[in-house]
Order: sequence, then structure tokens, then C-alpha cells
Amino acid sequence: MKLTYYGHSTFAVEIKGKHLLFDPFITPNELAKDIVVDQLKADYLLITHGHGDHVADAENIGKKNHAKVVSNFEIVSWFEKKGLAGHPMNHGGKVAFEFGTVKYVNAVHSSVLPDGTYGGNPGGFVIWNEDICFYNAGDTALTMDMKLLPLICPKLDFAILPIGDNFTMGYEDAVVASDYIGCDKVIGCHYDTFGYIKIDHDAAKKAFADKGKELILLPIGESLDL
Repeated sequence: MKLTYYGHSTFAVEIKGKHLLFDPFITPNELAKDIVVDQLKADYLLITHGHGDHVADAENIGKKNHAKVVSNFEIVSWFEKKGLAGHPMNHGGKVAFEFGTVKYVNAVHSSVLPDGTYGGNPGGFVIWNEDICFYNAGDTALTMDMKLLPLICPKLDFAILPIGDNFTMGYEDAVVASDYIGCDKVIGCHYDTFGYIKIDHDAAKKAFADKGKELILLPIGESLDL
């Protein structure tokens, strides 16, 4: 499986021959100015919630690639009115796609779409197949619900957690979250994009290392094989 970071909370995942794109927010992000959006591939767009910094490029990329939107019912319905296909979900539900199983899990945040439409409840995704299992928490505070994941999902190989504070949990809470979900390999997201969420990279990495964990902060445009 190959994972590529495109800034903020945008990740591409190549898995079982399919291209997944999470929370596409690239064009308005000055830090991602070198990413050519029209060259991105997507069979599926996985949207954690409706805020503009998670959906800005979704319509354009989705139409160009004939991608299917996977999110909660409200967000999928909103994109279907724009001509995109979708698969609606809600908290606690799971569905098997050709690349693996997707489970939509709780997140503590807010959600409204760019035009003011109600965006439903925010969420995260746990995705697994016979080779790998990972968690994308979306935008969330630290929540006790995270303790449920080891009970209802396969053991996580890695997790994508927000660490920028102010709008989501900071890296200190993300260390606790990694305990709750039973995962010692964390890829950070939702940091540095705006002044409110700029972080000290060394301090964040040390907070994880002090607990025997690994925090990976990928440069924009770089990939990992997992």
C-alpha cells in the first residue's frame, strides 16, 4: 500500500489497485501550491466532514475521475446533487469495497458544507483488508470512543491523527489517542496550514518518542510504502 500526503488532511492511498483520496483540500492551500490537482487520480473520495478545508477540491477531482464519494448521508447527498456518485454511511456502519472494508466511526468536531448546508455528524474511517488496517480520525478531539476501535476492528498498522490543536486535538492529546487505539505508528495531519495550527515539529515528535511511539510528519508531495 502506498500513501501520499498532499497537505493539511489530504492523503492519497493506493490499495488493491484502487486510488483513494481523503479530504481533498489542495488548491486553496498555499503550502501545497506545487501539487498539480488535475493530475491526481481517485476512484473513491473519502470525506470525513463537510468543512471547506476538507472538500475544496472534491467536486473537481470527483468529476474528472468519475470517483465515488464515501461519507455520511448528508455529505453524499450534497455531492450527488452536483452530479457525483456516492455511497452514504453513518456512524458504526461498515461496507466492503473491492479494496477492503470501510467502517465509519465517531469524531468529535462540527460539520457544515461550504454553502451552509448541514453536513451531518463528522466521522473518521477505519479501513482494512487481509494485508493492512489503518485509521483516519478526521478532525476530532480526544474521545473515549477511540477505546472501542481495538474491540471492533482489526489491529491497526498505523493511524492518521490531527495534531495541530485549536480546531482539533493537539499532539499531546494525540499521544493519548494512540494509546486508546492501540497504535504506536502515527502520521500527523491538520497542522501548519494556518497560523492557528502551526506546531513545533521537534516537540511533537519528542512527545511521541518519549512514549516509545513514532510520529511521522510527511513533507507535502512525499509518499510512504506501508
